[in-house]
Amino acid sequence: MNVEHEITLLVEEIRRLGTRNADGQVSVKFGVLFADEKCANLFEALVGTLKAAKRRKIVTYQGELLLQGVHDNVDIVLLQD
Repeated sequence: MNVEHEITLLVEEIRRLGTRNADGQVSVKFGVLFADEKCANLFEALVGTLKAAKRRKIVTYQGELLLQGVHDNVDIVLLQD
């Protein structure tokens, strides 16, 4: 799969699992995204897809590298709705 396609799938999954925050943006916790069975089957490298989406300013989150367990409560915010 190419990166653009994976990012499109990531956006769909963030919309499915996320909720609107006070600013009206959709956000989801990294732990929720990581633990979701559909996401686990869909993405070979979820963290890599998130980094690519962040570089393209499609999502934002605190930090550079997200690790399961340590960063489960980090919000991933969808910038483009």
